[in-house]
Amino acid sequence: MPSKSGPVFVDGKLQILEMNEETITENTVAINSQHDDKRLTFIMDRLVHHLHDFARETRLTTDEWDAGIQFLTEVGKMCSDIRQEFVLLSDTLGLSVLVDSLSHPKPKEATIGTLLGPFHTHDAVFHEDGTSICSEGKGEPMLIEGLLTDTKGNPIPNATIDLWECDENGFYDTQYSDRDGADMRGIIRTGEDGSFHIKCTKPVPYPIPHDGPVGRMLKKINRHPYRPAHIHFIIEKEGYDKLITALYLKGDYETSDAVFGVKSELLFSLDKLGKEKAVKYNMKEDDWYLNWHFRIITEEESRKLVLTKNTDALKALGKGNFTINENGLPIAAPLD
Repeated sequence: MPSKSGPVFVDGKLQILEMNEETITENTVAINSQHDDKRLTFIMDRLVHHLHDFARETRLTTDEWDAGIQFLTEVGKMCSDIRQEFVLLSDTLGLSVLVDSLSHPKPKEATIGTLLGPFHTHDAVFHEDGTSICSEGKGEPMLIEGLLTDTKGNPIPNATIDLWECDENGFYDTQYSDRDGADMRGIIRTGEDGSFHIKCTKPVPYPIPHDGPVGRMLKKINRHPYRPAHIHFIIEKEGYDKLITALYLKGDYETSDAVFGVKSELLFSLDKLGKEKAVKYNMKEDDWYLNWHFRIITEEESRKLVLTKNTDALKALGKGNFTINENGLPIAAPLD
């Protein structure tokens, strides 16, 4: 009969005595722990345990395992400089929103975050206050009048607001083969009073790319690929916690977003611009108008909140052999 013994140390060296269903998890964790990075040790420990438990609980077959490997291979092949199918997979499984929520918890007074999505780029250009991030004919014109403050209402000047959206056809600029630069995206700075004004277009619902393996997965499990109309934002200022969020227009798919990004606090309705603002910004009275107050927290506030929430959650969870570091993250417990 094979031994059920797990790994042991002989003369200070790790020895694997048996490799079977009973010992494989313990053996794998031990082999993966022969380094000094305690955070990585804990992550690998839990990854192996959860993967192995998944296989045990589902009684995973070799055919199913092979299908999973083929699926992930196809996801990788679909990735390019302008398309990140793995991010899309993470989004559709709800993982992206979860990771953002864990990494950037917010007090109730602050603007809540949501997923980045697969269409952010790093080639957006800066725009002057009141100008447009969109080229002509891309949709129904809209003015965003925004304010950025801390949670006490103090204005935050000279912060960057990076925003992007799809066009009236439901496509981002990166989805066009003849793209020659950033469109429907741009960066603006807040003024001394924390305000900013930017022209864009009324957002529309659109399907996420579903011509690849993630799309086939959604079809297989009877899910639609649509997202509600929305605009993405990244707000940054030195000393403050980076906010990745989006605002969602009420009316379509907000209760069945394909990537789980909608949160009730981020829903908005639109008004008409009106004569005064139309004259000021050289727009039409019946163009669309969105007013939004963003509230962010400092890096120190975020660090303390992460530490508190993680400490409480990890103590309640009680999984794995770990201690908590100064950033509130679990790391492998020191050996006795």
